[in-house]
Amino acid sequence: MVVKTQSKGRSLTGLNVGVSNVRRYFPRQVAVIELQLDHLQIQCGLGPGFWQDQPEIHDARLCAWLESKYFKDRPDLTAIPMAMIPAGDNSFKLQPVSASSQYKTRQASRSAA
Repeated sequence: MVVKTQSKGRSLTGLNVGVSNVRRYFPRQVAVIELQLDHLQIQCGLGPGFWQDQPEIHDARLCAWLESKYFKDRPDLTAIPMAMIPAGDNSFKLQPVSASSQYKTRQASRSAA
């Protein structure tokens, strides 16, 4: 699934998962997910608003990792698409979406239509 980094003001706050991804990939009884960030594995809690109107993941370690990997040399905090790849029960690997995979996804969508 494709998610986006999220910022509020001058700081990075986490990931915006999106309502449709929440409905598809996150059962309501799940309170914690695991994110694999390169060699680091962290657990992130999902608040009650996650399934309603705030499909966001917030965690200080996630923010620090995103800032050090992707925003270190960028003065703006424009949202970056990231792939959350299922890696087990309630576990996801987080990595950037490459331009070539975005192109392939768009091409596949067009040919299926």
